Amino acid sequence: MGTGRVVWLAAVAAFVARFPGLLWPLRPDEAGFLLVARAWRPEADSVYGHYFVDRPPPIIWLMQATDSVGGAYTHRLVGAVGCALLVLAAAAATREIARRAGVVDPAAVRRTTAWVAVGTAALVSNAQIDPVAAKGELLGIPLVMLSCWLSLRAVRRISAGDAFWAGFLAMLAVGLKQSIVGGLVFGGVLLVGSVVARQLPVRDTLRCALAAVAGAAVPVVVVVGWALAVGVRLETLWYVTVSFRSDASRTIATQSSEGATGRVWVLLLVFIGIGMLLLVVCFLAQLPGLLRLDGVATVAVLVMLGVDLAGVAVSGSYWMPYLFVPIPAIALALALLLSNDRVRGTRDKVNPAAVAFCVASSVVALVGWTGAWVGGRVPVEVRTGQALDSIARPGDRVLVYGGRADIQWATHASSPYPHLWSLPMRTLDPGLDDLRSTLTGSNPPTWFVEASYINTWSELGTRPIESSLIRKYEFVVTACDRYRIYHLNTVDPVEVDVDCTTPYRTIWGK
Repeated sequence: MGTGRVVWLAAVAAFVARFPGLLWPLRPDEAGFLLVARAWRPEADSVYGHYFVDRPPPIIWLMQATDSVGGAYTHRLVGAVGCALLVLAAAAATREIARRAGVVDPAAVRRTTAWVAVGTAALVSNAQIDPVAAKGELLGIPLVMLSCWLSLRAVRRISAGDAFWAGFLAMLAVGLKQSIVGGLVFGGVLLVGSVVARQLPVRDTLRCALAAVAGAAVPVVVVVGWALAVGVRLETLWYVTVSFRSDASRTIATQSSEGATGRVWVLLLVFIGIGMLLLVVCFLAQLPGLLRLDGVATVAVLVMLGVDLAGVAVSGSYWMPYLFVPIPAIALALALLLSNDRVRGTRDKVNPAAVAFCVASSVVALVGWTGAWVGGRVPVEVRTGQALDSIARPGDRVLVYGGRADIQWATHASSPYPHLWSLPMRTLDPGLDDLRSTLTGSNPPTWFVEASYINTWSELGTRPIESSLIRKYEFVVTACDRYRIYHLNTVDPVEVDVDCTTPYRTIWGK
């Protein structure tokens, strides 16, 4: 089989491996983004109107556009296409790295490209990360990989056009998730390193740098222009996209969270189990030889990888999709490793073995996920929301406490409370004063769902909330022994029948 065909087959495999997205309902972040997109009414002091989300407008624009074109699950198709594009971009970047390293044999270049494509497909397809949801991390990394490829090509061709598009795509990725800065880091270090190493004249480097900055400025100018056009204050936009993260980090640091502590160990185990740690160790172990091979590109990948991994480490929340973010840097590291093998003419099997481990892990994980689905899995969150939707009356409103937007979505009811996620709630309503006002006001929600225990975050003002629930609400049932459901006090009996046994089969058989 031709190695060029291997690259395309790897891209197709990465696309097809997203098939679990057809078999499972919306995850919390996806549901939350769609709720924000559908209710988007920008105001001077609110980027999105009623609901709050700490994401830049481009990710909500994307969700809004896909929803309007094909419905609530269309963004998952975009994510699958993005995975295929990631593999093709990794192959293109590998060709540039091999050329820089001095791999002159076209067959050797093709073999190196094929190995990197397979490894990249295995990483992005590993079901241990998240085979279902398509969020900012998954949607952003193809843009990062394309940006890195264009940065490498811009340096080789001394092309301001390539540099412009590299900057544009790198910043566009940041618009999908603020922590996806790898494209900016790689391009910046590559340009600076090229002029320091005297691989590029200063004038040409400056021209490419200005073009890259101009490209990166385009998404920023579009978002700022939109904010000015619709009347959103720029300080409000800045807080949502940048400053909020500082406040949220302080909240995470000062509040105890057993969930985050448990997730960090799971994240570390998955980082090992999918082969990421093995590839990183290979890269670091062979660093001296790589620096001699191509010092500028090696340093650029090293810094990019360090920034990406540091972003995961300091996130404080440790959600599994964060592991998508380092994939472009690891793919570039693999390209350097295999190019070094070709240049030295060795038959070193360590790096191919690492790729083989990644592939085996990916296959086992996907088979395991599919087996669990065939055995029958019940999405309790969706069933809870559907149960409320089936008995709700016109005008009923539902408030889900604790950050389960997938429950909120399944109810088809609006929430009077602006916080669909727990971290913004804990950061912006630390005493739960707004929540208490919502529950005790003149128009309280009809239903209250306790997705997280009221006292999960003991630092919050939970006692007044508990008394408000006791005074104004009647406990109805605990859905599937997990979510407590309350209804406004009424003389009529209220019954909620939650289906806790029927597995979920496809997004069409909802």
